[in-house]
Amino acid sequence: MITTATRLRLQDICQRIALGEPVTLSERIELQKFADRDRSVLSWMNRAQRTQGQGAVTGLNQLLMDMDLGSRDPADQHRPEDDLGGWFGNADPWLRRD
Repeated sequence: MITTATRLRLQDICQRIALGEPVTLSERIELQKFADRDRSVLSWMNRAQRTQGQGAVTGLNQLLMDMDLGSRDPADQHRPEDDLGGWFGNADPWLRRD
């Protein structure tokens, strides 16, 4: 559980990330430290990074962002190597057998 002061500081950092404003390395390290331990902080950080990369979001993309689904990086869409059949095709023989 994080204190109110810490929560407000982390949300301020996330807001600056979303707006594309400067964030120091120590602030990013602090944010990542809390994101590694707290799922809600991770959600704030992901949302801020998506907003920074995509700008104004509407429609289905807004729904996905609100539900914290999808990738933080818009360029990280479906890749051929993410295909499940391709993964099993390149897997070890013992795994393909199962």
